[in-house]
Amino acid sequence: MDLRPIPRDPHAFQQPVTGEDIQNIARRAFGDAAHVAAAVELGGGMYNTTYRITLDGVDEPVILRVAPAPERQFASEHELMRNEYASVPYLGALASLLPRVVFADWSQEIAGRDWMVQSHLRGVPAPERLGAYSRDLWPGFFAQLGEIAGRVHAVRGPHFGPVAGAGHPTWSAAVVASLTAIADDVSSVGLDSADLHKVADIASEHREVLNEITEPCLLTGDLWTVNAMLDPHSPEPLITGVLDLDRTLFGDPYADWTIRMATAKQDERTAFWDTYGPRDHSPAATWRDLIYEARHLGAIRLERHRLRNADGVRDTYQSLAAVLAELT
Repeated sequence: MDLRPIPRDPHAFQQPVTGEDIQNIARRAFGDAAHVAAAVELGGGMYNTTYRITLDGVDEPVILRVAPAPERQFASEHELMRNEYASVPYLGALASLLPRVVFADWSQEIAGRDWMVQSHLRGVPAPERLGAYSRDLWPGFFAQLGEIAGRVHAVRGPHFGPVAGAGHPTWSAAVVASLTAIADDVSSVGLDSADLHKVADIASEHREVLNEITEPCLLTGDLWTVNAMLDPHSPEPLITGVLDLDRTLFGDPYADWTIRMATAKQDERTAFWDTYGPRDHSPAATWRDLIYEARHLGAIRLERHRLRNADGVRDTYQSLAAVLAELT
């Protein structure tokens, strides 16, 4: 096997699996006769460990994604790969853009981790290709993201909260549970979580504003440029694939990471709204947006801690203090 891992610090969050593990995964997914010719670890993601696998006698490569070991997962990020797998039946509107699940295994008998084999999407990651286009063509890319997000948000679910699991009967219960889980994770790594607990208390106290959201819409969880694939030959940006929707949940579409990113700057991304539709600027929606921003900042704090970005962690305290000042 031609095994090409990405060199990583032994204490890094993302850890490789062995060549023997990869071969055993291939045999489980494709039969005892399967033989891996090459396994190339792919960069770009910051959570799962991902390989492009070439099998002897098979024309198309496949993608192997291996979840972090259970003991390395935060409670607020519990079993994200299983959440993504549970989301597939709800994502039919994006079927032409998504990779197909070839095989999934939650037994953890190989490598002690969940793993999933998916079809290989053609195209180039948007962060690698978009910059090659003239910026006057970028609005078309963001308009496509708006249309894709709109398709996802039009789907309704049976409960509030992550797609996998029992969920919550109300949106406020789901939001408070998420904020509390993030705060507890922040505490578990020795960081101050008082600001996040304060936001959770405010959300609980004003639950009636959150409970104005009565339809559990499907949220992508983290769709933005890093999750999109582009046609390498198109004269203008053309999205051909969407990847890694493992943070899906049911709730208020304005709580989606995609909406946060679409509103982050007044640049080419404003074309997102041309296809998505107008925003709700009511006082209640504006207040809910602050709660959602606090939740995003909590998740960002955890990710920056995981990446050993101490300055970035400190920045989240300043940003969250500003959010709390508007909430109180």
